[in-house]
Amino acid sequence: MIKLQKRAFIRTLLAAACAFAFAGAAQAENVKLKVGVTPGSHALVMEQVKPLAAKEGIDLQVIEFNDYVQPNAALAAGDLDLNSMQHKPYLDQQIKDRGYKFAIVGTTLTEPIGIYSKKVKSLAELKEGARFGIPSDPSNGGRVLLLLQEKGLIKIKPGTGLTPSPLDVVDNPKKLKFVELDAPQLPRSLPDLDAAGINTNFALEAGLNPKTDAITQEGPNGPYANILVVREEDQAKPWVAKLLKAYQNDTIRKYIDEKFKGAVIPSF
Repeated sequence: MIKLQKRAFIRTLLAAACAFAFAGAAQAENVKLKVGVTPGSHALVMEQVKPLAAKEGIDLQVIEFNDYVQPNAALAAGDLDLNSMQHKPYLDQQIKDRGYKFAIVGTTLTEPIGIYSKKVKSLAELKEGARFGIPSDPSNGGRVLLLLQEKGLIKIKPGTGLTPSPLDVVDNPKKLKFVELDAPQLPRSLPDLDAAGINTNFALEAGLNPKTDAITQEGPNGPYANILVVREEDQAKPWVAKLLKAYQNDTIRKYIDEKFKGAVIPSF
């Protein structure tokens, strides 16, 4: 009888040990991540990713920043685990300027940049000397200048790649006066400008509809797909693949298509 009781006790201990080990393993699989985003499309989409990431064992905290500079600085400092708010030309410029050791682990969405105005309804209506707002960072400011060249308003010196500046404009028949502002300030400054090139996430946040309010837009194809970025040392960690699975799927694709109706396009 005593031997049976001992055996039962041992089995109970083994079962408890196995349960404890299993619980510990399950707990170890859950990972808490902080992702930096900008307001608008990036924040909205990442909130949809959050419950899908939870199914992969990821507790995702979405942190909004009101500019493009802070999310990279916070990632480099270790205050974030990844960010979702920029395209590759912008990241390339940041790495060149600041020496960040980052890695791209996937694509997210594309936001064709638009030109907006409270004063004219077409680029042709812009008067000589019109004040034209562009983002002050080289990649997005250059993006707007390239769009204006595509539309025939200016010509840019050859060889400037994706980051021309107003100094690279060699032909400007309307004598447009380029006003460089931080990208988030452009929607608020629009009443004081004749027109401005505004990134879609900041346009949406300001209540502008890219499909109906922009007087012209980029085409959907180009080098400006947005990306998920991590520190180089983290790119091979298991949570990266799990997070990509949570983001790059038909559920998120359908959400982007239905929510933004073509103003924002899945790039995966």
